[in-house]
Amino acid sequence: MAVCARLCGVGPARGCRRRGAAREQRRGGDGDSEPDTDTEPEVDSGVAVAAEDDEETERIEGSRPSAGPAEAGRAPLSLLELPPELLVQIFGSLPGTDLPSLARVCTTFRRILRTDTIWRRRCREEYGVCENLRKLEITGVSCRDVYAKRINPRVKSGRFMKILPDYEHMEYRDVYTCLLHRYRHILGLWQPDIGPYGGLLNVVVDGLFIIGWMYLPPHDPHVDDPMRFKPLFRIHLMERKCATVECMYGHKGPHNGHIQIVKKDEFSTKCNQTDHHRMSGGRQEEFRTWLREEWGRTLEDIFHEHMQELILMKFIYTSQYDNCLTYRRIYLPPSSPDDLIKPGLFKGTYGSHGLEIVMLSFHGRKAKGTKITGDPNIPAGQQTVEIDLAHPLRLPDIENLRDFSELSRIVLEVQEQVRREEQEEEQRQEGEDRSQQAASQPAAQPQGGGEGAEGEETAAGAEGAAQDKAPASQPFVLPMGVISRNEDYPRTCRVCFYGTGLIAGHGFTSPERTPGVFVLFDDDRFGFIWLELKSFSLYSRIKVSFQNAEAPSREAFDEMLRNIQSLAT
Repeated sequence: MAVCARLCGVGPARGCRRRGAAREQRRGGDGDSEPDTDTEPEVDSGVAVAAEDDEETERIEGSRPSAGPAEAGRAPLSLLELPPELLVQIFGSLPGTDLPSLARVCTTFRRILRTDTIWRRRCREEYGVCENLRKLEITGVSCRDVYAKRINPRVKSGRFMKILPDYEHMEYRDVYTCLLHRYRHILGLWQPDIGPYGGLLNVVVDGLFIIGWMYLPPHDPHVDDPMRFKPLFRIHLMERKCATVECMYGHKGPHNGHIQIVKKDEFSTKCNQTDHHRMSGGRQEEFRTWLREEWGRTLEDIFHEHMQELILMKFIYTSQYDNCLTYRRIYLPPSSPDDLIKPGLFKGTYGSHGLEIVMLSFHGRKAKGTKITGDPNIPAGQQTVEIDLAHPLRLPDIENLRDFSELSRIVLEVQEQVRREEQEEEQRQEGEDRSQQAASQPAAQPQGGGEGAEGEETAAGAEGAAQDKAPASQPFVLPMGVISRNEDYPRTCRVCFYGTGLIAGHGFTSPERTPGVFVLFDDDRFGFIWLELKSFSLYSRIKVSFQNAEAPSREAFDEMLRNIQSLAT
């Protein structure tokens, strides 16, 4: 803030103050601003300093000198000569983290920075906070909090309004410093550590609350239905300068909770009143309620015995995490103009395991599907499918496509071709390594590299030519004997590619990659045929605008993928 100090006539050096005082005397009056000599330490990375003197009553000595006849038309030489309303506009355009330093320049700046309009603008521009505090109180804080009220019928309207904080005397400065800035590190997308099941949590600023919304896939097998969501926790100012954390789990309304930021890109939540999670009917009532919410049906409606076992196992396992959870940050995949479709999150069918969330990302000539939610066979974090974009498949006509053996023959031929190409690539790489070590053959490395580059260009050209020759859309039908949870799949597709899918036994035992077919239907839907399982998975894009979820760089996203996969392993 040295520039601001020079502009207002105040500076850290004694000579700077002396020159400022002499300049004010030459103008014929006392300065209207005193230098701020407070040496108090900063609080919460310097943001709370602007709010810590809120209860003090300061009086600024002197008044602004009136401009003489000779000075009436001159331009202001100092920020202090600008009208206060203009200073409010200037200060409001600065980042909120810079305002505490500005407040230490002089008492005039500190007084102006107590204007709530400045902090309201920072809350709106940096965190998207709504404008009208009074309106928020009337409507129940936010539309999604009203939703939370609606799905908890036991919490009556009057009782619900009593737990809302009193916004009549709330200041945006307190909201910024004690709530938004303090908990800014937990905003974004997170994956809870719930064993193999995982999950998807989005922490957002919702009204004057910070709410953690758990996103759940629609009920099986309706893959095209919108996502469901429920609140897990919320943070707000129940009193000035004091943020309150509340657990939203259970059916008895918000109750006392705790949040701890463990380290970068990781935090944990803890419920301090787990009795609110229990129901009067005991575990049986809790299971029936959970089953209706999770699957949209009763246990009697599920006739498959293996599916009943999987559901009961998931309920028992996830119930152990209702009082304490750890979350790790995840990012949405970055996009490129060369991508086959826009990457992102999709919900897909996985047989008896129901619907699961998969992240589709592109890595050069490969596309990867990573599980965000998982199951006891393939846990969350594992790479469920991998698509080889360099090997498109030409499907047979609609009649021959019904024959599973014909489709299997085509896929296995491509698998053998891919295996040969990988062996040739390994041999070429070994030859390059030997040529680098041999000092007598310095030209071998450039020659080998040129051949490799030419081979890649040829493969890329062949891929482009194959896609150019393929029709814009072609009829599609599942071969006889292939099982699909959703029979309402598209009957036309754009293009198909060779791919591999990850299968394993219970507990992720004996994992192996098996050949399959990636089928692109449109920009928002694709499918995968698992040849060995004779099963078909249909995926549909999750059309939710997640906030604070973009990866800072491609390297950060790749590192995130490696981390969640290593944790799953």
